[in-house]
Amino acid sequence: MKNIGFIGLGNVGGKLAESLFRNQFDLTVHDLDKAVTDDFKSKGVKIANSPGELTKEVDVIITCLPSPKACEDVMVGENGILKNISKGKIWIEMSTTDQKEVIRLGKSVKEKGAIPIEAPVSGGCHRAATGNIAIFVGGERKAFDKVLPILTCMGKKILHVGGLGSASILKVITNYLASVHLAALGEAWTIAKKHKLDLKKTYEGIKISSGNSFVHETESQVILNGSYNINFTMDLVEKDMTLFNKLSKDQDIELEIAPFVLDIFKDAKEKFGSRAWSSMVVKRLEDKYDIEFREKGFPEELVDNEPEEKGHEV
Repeated sequence: MKNIGFIGLGNVGGKLAESLFRNQFDLTVHDLDKAVTDDFKSKGVKIANSPGELTKEVDVIITCLPSPKACEDVMVGENGILKNISKGKIWIEMSTTDQKEVIRLGKSVKEKGAIPIEAPVSGGCHRAATGNIAIFVGGERKAFDKVLPILTCMGKKILHVGGLGSASILKVITNYLASVHLAALGEAWTIAKKHKLDLKKTYEGIKISSGNSFVHETESQVILNGSYNINFTMDLVEKDMTLFNKLSKDQDIELEIAPFVLDIFKDAKEKFGSRAWSSMVVKRLEDKYDIEFREKGFPEELVDNEPEEKGHEV
Protein backbone atom coordinates (compact mmCIF):
# COMPACT_ATOMS: atom_id res chain seq x y z
CA MET A 1 0.00 0.00 0.00
CA LYS A 2 2.53 2.57 -1.12
CA ASN A 3 0.07 4.34 -3.43
CA ILE A 4 -1.63 6.99 -1.27
CA GLY A 5 -3.92 9.96 -1.94
CA PHE A 6 -4.14 12.86 0.50
CA ILE A 7 -7.01 15.39 0.52
CA GLY A 8 -6.74 18.51 2.69
CA LEU A 9 -3.33 20.19 2.87
CA GLY A 10 -3.94 22.67 5.69
CA ASN A 11 -1.45 23.33 8.49
CA VAL A 12 -1.44 19.80 9.92
CA GLY A 13 -2.62 17.93 6.82
CA GLY A 14 0.15 19.42 4.71
CA LYS A 15 2.77 18.31 7.23
CA LEU A 16 1.34 14.78 7.36
CA ALA A 17 1.38 14.57 3.57
CA GLU A 18 4.99 15.75 3.53
CA SER A 19 5.88 12.97 5.99
CA LEU A 20 4.43 10.38 3.62
CA PHE A 21 6.35 11.81 0.68
CA ARG A 22 9.53 11.95 2.77
CA ASN A 23 9.04 8.25 3.55
CA GLN A 24 8.95 7.30 -0.14
CA PHE A 25 5.22 6.75 -0.58
CA ASP A 26 3.79 7.26 -4.07
CA LEU A 27 1.73 10.32 -3.18
CA THR A 28 -1.15 12.07 -4.97
CA VAL A 29 -2.75 15.14 -3.36
CA HIS A 30 -5.81 17.35 -3.79
CA ASP A 31 -6.67 20.69 -2.19
CA LEU A 32 -8.81 23.69 -3.14
CA ASP A 33 -5.81 25.99 -2.63
CA LYS A 34 -3.87 25.91 -5.91
CA ALA A 35 -0.84 27.61 -4.35
CA VAL A 36 -0.53 24.72 -1.93
CA THR A 37 -0.89 22.03 -4.59
CA ASP A 38 1.57 23.88 -6.84
CA ASP A 39 4.12 23.71 -4.03
CA PHE A 40 3.66 19.94 -3.75
CA LYS A 41 3.84 19.61 -7.53
CA SER A 42 7.21 21.40 -7.55
CA LYS A 43 8.51 18.68 -5.22
CA GLY A 44 7.41 15.90 -7.56
CA VAL A 45 4.08 15.02 -5.96
CA LYS A 46 1.18 14.11 -8.29
CA ILE A 47 -1.87 16.38 -8.27
CA ALA A 48 -5.51 15.28 -8.70
CA ASN A 49 -8.17 17.70 -9.93
CA SER A 50 -10.94 16.30 -7.71
CA PRO A 51 -11.48 13.88 -4.81
CA GLY A 52 -13.04 11.42 -7.24
CA GLU A 53 -10.09 11.50 -9.62
CA LEU A 54 -7.71 10.94 -6.72
CA THR A 55 -9.81 8.06 -5.38
CA LYS A 56 -9.64 6.22 -8.70
CA GLU A 57 -5.84 6.52 -8.86
CA VAL A 58 -4.79 5.36 -5.38
CA ASP A 59 -5.21 2.41 -3.01
CA VAL A 60 -5.50 4.46 0.19
CA ILE A 61 -7.41 7.75 0.46
CA ILE A 62 -6.63 10.04 3.41
CA THR A 63 -8.81 13.03 4.27
CA CYS A 64 -7.74 15.75 6.72
CA LEU A 65 -10.28 18.56 6.59
CA PRO A 66 -11.39 21.48 8.80
CA SER A 67 -15.03 20.59 9.49
CA PRO A 68 -17.70 17.86 9.23
CA LYS A 69 -19.28 19.86 6.37
CA ALA A 70 -15.99 19.86 4.45
CA CYS A 71 -15.70 16.10 5.00
CA GLU A 72 -19.19 15.51 3.63
CA ASP A 73 -18.51 17.73 0.59
CA VAL A 74 -15.43 15.67 -0.27
CA MET A 75 -17.21 12.36 0.22
CA VAL A 76 -20.45 12.90 -1.75
CA GLY A 77 -21.27 14.00 -5.31
CA GLU A 78 -20.19 12.79 -8.74
CA ASN A 79 -16.60 13.89 -8.12
CA GLY A 80 -16.58 12.72 -4.50
CA ILE A 81 -14.93 9.74 -2.84
CA LEU A 82 -18.02 7.56 -2.39
CA LYS A 83 -18.96 7.55 -6.08
CA ASN A 84 -15.45 6.50 -7.04
CA ILE A 85 -14.18 4.24 -4.28
CA SER A 86 -14.06 0.52 -5.06
CA LYS A 87 -13.60 -2.83 -3.34
CA GLY A 88 -10.44 -3.26 -1.30
CA LYS A 89 -9.52 0.42 -1.13
CA ILE A 90 -9.05 2.10 2.25
CA TRP A 91 -10.41 5.44 3.44
CA ILE A 92 -8.57 6.99 6.40
CA GLU A 93 -10.36 9.96 7.98
CA MET A 94 -7.80 12.10 9.85
CA SER A 95 -10.06 15.11 10.40
CA THR A 96 -11.35 16.13 13.83
CA THR A 97 -15.01 15.53 13.15
CA ASP A 98 -18.39 14.30 14.40
CA GLN A 99 -18.23 10.64 15.41
CA LYS A 100 -21.75 10.02 14.06
CA GLU A 101 -20.64 11.35 10.69
CA VAL A 102 -17.59 9.05 10.69
CA ILE A 103 -19.86 6.07 11.39
CA ARG A 104 -22.42 7.14 8.76
CA LEU A 105 -19.83 7.73 6.04
CA GLY A 106 -17.94 4.62 7.08
CA LYS A 107 -21.06 2.55 6.52
CA SER A 108 -21.31 3.93 2.97
CA VAL A 109 -17.65 3.11 2.37
CA LYS A 110 -18.23 -0.48 3.56
CA GLU A 111 -21.19 -0.83 1.21
CA LYS A 112 -18.77 -0.25 -1.67
CA GLY A 113 -16.55 -3.07 -0.42
CA ALA A 114 -13.91 -0.62 0.85
CA ILE A 115 -12.47 -0.24 4.35
CA PRO A 116 -13.11 2.77 6.63
CA ILE A 117 -10.65 3.89 9.31
CA GLU A 118 -10.48 7.06 11.39
CA ALA A 119 -7.13 8.41 12.59
CA PRO A 120 -7.29 11.93 14.07
CA VAL A 121 -4.01 13.38 15.32
CA SER A 122 -2.96 15.28 18.44
CA GLY A 123 0.18 17.16 19.43
CA GLY A 124 0.43 20.25 17.27
CA CYS A 125 1.63 21.26 13.83
CA HIS A 126 5.29 21.28 14.97
CA ARG A 127 5.09 17.57 15.79
CA ALA A 128 3.24 16.79 12.58
CA ALA A 129 6.20 18.36 10.75
CA THR A 130 8.63 15.85 12.25
CA GLY A 131 6.38 12.79 12.13
CA ASN A 132 6.26 12.73 15.94
CA ILE A 133 2.56 13.52 16.41
CA ALA A 134 0.18 11.15 18.25
CA ILE A 135 -2.53 9.34 16.27
CA PHE A 136 -5.79 7.90 17.64
CA VAL A 137 -7.31 5.14 15.51
CA GLY A 138 -10.86 3.83 15.34
CA GLY A 139 -11.91 0.85 13.25
CA GLU A 140 -11.67 -2.91 13.05
CA ARG A 141 -8.44 -4.40 14.39
CA LYS A 142 -7.66 -6.10 11.05
CA ALA A 143 -8.00 -2.75 9.29
CA PHE A 144 -5.80 -1.09 11.90
CA ASP A 145 -3.06 -3.67 11.32
CA LYS A 146 -3.24 -2.99 7.58
CA VAL A 147 -2.75 0.77 7.89
CA LEU A 148 -0.30 0.75 10.82
CA PRO A 149 2.79 0.85 8.52
CA ILE A 150 1.37 4.03 6.95
CA LEU A 151 0.49 5.65 10.26
CA THR A 152 3.91 4.97 11.77
CA CYS A 153 5.41 7.15 9.02
CA MET A 154 3.22 10.09 10.07
CA GLY A 155 3.09 9.72 13.84
CA LYS A 156 5.22 8.52 16.75
CA LYS A 157 2.65 7.03 19.12
CA ILE A 158 -0.31 5.20 17.57
CA LEU A 159 -3.24 4.19 19.77
CA HIS A 160 -6.00 1.85 18.60
CA VAL A 161 -8.95 3.22 20.60
CA GLY A 162 -11.71 0.86 19.47
CA GLY A 163 -14.43 0.70 16.84
CA LEU A 164 -15.17 3.34 14.23
CA GLY A 165 -16.19 6.59 15.95
CA SER A 166 -14.29 5.96 19.19
CA ALA A 167 -11.17 7.84 18.08
CA SER A 168 -13.22 10.91 17.13
CA ILE A 169 -14.73 10.99 20.61
CA LEU A 170 -11.31 10.75 22.25
CA LYS A 171 -9.87 13.45 19.97
CA VAL A 172 -12.68 15.87 20.80
CA ILE A 173 -12.15 15.15 24.53
CA THR A 174 -8.44 15.96 24.29
CA ASN A 175 -9.10 19.14 22.31
CA TYR A 176 -11.65 20.20 24.91
CA LEU A 177 -9.11 19.72 27.69
CA ALA A 178 -6.51 21.71 25.73
CA SER A 179 -8.99 24.58 25.34
CA VAL A 180 -9.77 24.59 29.08
CA HIS A 181 -6.04 24.65 29.90
CA LEU A 182 -5.50 27.54 27.47
CA ALA A 183 -8.33 29.64 28.92
CA ALA A 184 -7.00 28.95 32.43
CA LEU A 185 -3.49 30.01 31.39
CA GLY A 186 -4.82 33.44 30.46
CA GLU A 187 -5.97 33.95 34.04
CA ALA A 188 -2.75 32.48 35.47
CA TRP A 189 -0.54 34.79 33.39
CA THR A 190 -2.70 37.77 34.36
CA ILE A 191 -2.19 37.08 38.08
CA ALA A 192 1.55 36.56 37.56
CA LYS A 193 1.94 39.80 35.58
CA LYS A 194 -0.15 41.92 37.95
CA HIS A 195 1.88 40.68 40.90
CA LYS A 196 5.10 41.55 39.01
CA LEU A 197 6.52 38.01 38.91
CA ASP A 198 9.43 37.28 36.59
CA LEU A 199 7.55 35.68 33.69
CA LYS A 200 10.46 33.48 32.61
CA LYS A 201 10.75 32.07 36.11
CA THR A 202 6.98 31.71 36.25
CA TYR A 203 7.07 29.69 33.03
CA GLU A 204 9.72 27.37 34.48
CA GLY A 205 7.90 27.15 37.81
CA ILE A 206 4.66 26.03 36.20
CA LYS A 207 6.59 23.62 33.98
CA ILE A 208 8.14 21.78 36.96
CA SER A 209 5.00 21.83 39.07
CA SER A 210 1.69 20.02 39.42
CA GLY A 211 0.16 22.87 37.41
CA ASN A 212 2.05 21.88 34.26
CA SER A 213 0.38 20.77 31.04
CA PHE A 214 1.26 20.12 27.42
CA VAL A 215 -0.58 23.35 26.58
CA HIS A 216 1.57 25.34 28.98
CA GLU A 217 4.84 23.87 27.68
CA THR A 218 3.88 24.73 24.10
CA GLU A 219 1.41 27.60 23.87
CA SER A 220 2.80 29.63 26.76
CA GLN A 221 6.01 29.97 24.74
CA VAL A 222 4.37 31.73 21.78
CA ILE A 223 2.22 33.77 24.16
CA LEU A 224 5.32 35.05 25.95
CA ASN A 225 6.95 35.72 22.57
CA GLY A 226 3.91 37.70 21.47
CA SER A 227 3.42 35.94 18.13
CA TYR A 228 0.64 33.68 19.51
CA ASN A 229 1.46 31.49 16.48
CA ILE A 230 0.25 28.03 17.43
CA ASN A 231 -0.98 27.12 13.93
CA PHE A 232 -4.50 26.57 15.26
CA THR A 233 -7.32 29.07 14.87
CA MET A 234 -10.32 30.35 16.83
CA ASP A 235 -12.90 28.84 14.48
CA LEU A 236 -11.37 25.38 14.93
CA VAL A 237 -11.57 25.66 18.73
CA GLU A 238 -15.21 26.70 18.47
CA LYS A 239 -15.89 23.74 16.17
CA ASP A 240 -14.19 21.27 18.52
CA MET A 241 -15.84 22.69 21.65
CA THR A 242 -19.23 22.52 19.94
CA LEU A 243 -18.60 18.86 19.07
CA PHE A 244 -17.71 18.20 22.73
CA ASN A 245 -20.94 19.84 23.90
CA LYS A 246 -22.87 17.77 21.35
CA LEU A 247 -21.36 14.57 22.77
CA SER A 248 -22.63 15.57 26.22
CA LYS A 249 -26.15 16.16 24.92
CA ASP A 250 -26.16 12.75 23.24
CA GLN A 251 -25.82 11.18 26.71
CA ASP A 252 -27.89 13.75 28.68
CA ILE A 253 -24.81 14.98 30.52
CA GLU A 254 -25.10 18.49 31.95
CA LEU A 255 -21.70 20.13 31.56
CA GLU A 256 -20.52 22.77 34.02
CA ILE A 257 -17.16 24.07 32.72
CA ALA A 258 -17.43 23.61 28.95
CA PRO A 259 -20.19 26.18 28.27
CA PHE A 260 -18.17 28.92 30.01
CA VAL A 261 -15.00 28.06 28.09
CA LEU A 262 -16.89 28.02 24.79
CA ASP A 263 -18.28 31.49 25.57
CA ILE A 264 -14.75 32.75 26.27
CA PHE A 265 -13.53 31.54 22.88
CA LYS A 266 -16.59 32.91 21.10
CA ASP A 267 -15.85 36.31 22.65
CA ALA A 268 -12.19 36.04 21.55
CA LYS A 269 -13.27 35.08 18.03
CA GLU A 270 -15.53 38.12 17.87
CA LYS A 271 -12.72 40.40 19.07
CA PHE A 272 -9.82 39.04 17.01
CA GLY A 273 -11.43 37.18 14.11
CA SER A 274 -12.22 33.56 13.28
CA ARG A 275 -8.78 32.94 11.75
CA ALA A 276 -6.82 34.46 14.64
CA TRP A 277 -4.53 32.05 16.46
CA SER A 278 -6.42 30.30 19.27
CA SER A 279 -3.75 31.24 21.84
CA MET A 280 -4.85 34.87 21.39
CA VAL A 281 -7.72 34.02 23.73
CA VAL A 282 -5.39 35.23 26.53
CA LYS A 283 -5.16 38.64 24.84
CA ARG A 284 -8.68 39.36 26.03
CA LEU A 285 -7.22 39.75 29.52
CA GLU A 286 -4.10 41.54 28.32
CA ASP A 287 -6.31 44.15 26.67
CA LYS A 288 -8.76 44.34 29.56
CA TYR A 289 -6.05 45.04 32.14
CA ASP A 290 -3.65 46.93 29.84
CA ILE A 291 -0.80 44.43 30.30
CA GLU A 292 1.40 42.26 28.07
CA PHE A 293 2.69 38.76 28.71
CA ARG A 294 6.05 39.38 27.02
CA GLU A 295 9.41 37.84 27.87
CA LYS A 296 12.67 37.50 25.94
CA GLY A 297 14.03 34.13 24.89
CA PHE A 298 10.83 32.47 23.71
CA PRO A 299 10.28 31.35 20.09
CA GLU A 300 8.00 32.99 17.54
CA GLU A 301 6.89 29.57 16.34
CA LEU A 302 7.21 26.13 17.90
CA VAL A 303 9.78 23.69 16.57
CA ASP A 304 9.92 20.02 17.53
CA ASN A 305 13.49 19.30 18.64
CA GLU A 306 12.97 15.56 18.99
CA PRO A 307 14.52 13.57 16.14
CA GLU A 308 12.10 11.96 13.73
CA GLU A 309 11.74 8.24 14.36
CA LYS A 310 9.54 5.40 13.22
CA GLY A 311 6.26 5.34 15.07
CA HIS A 312 4.86 2.48 17.11
CA GLU A 313 1.62 1.26 18.64
CA VAL A 314 1.05 2.14 22.30
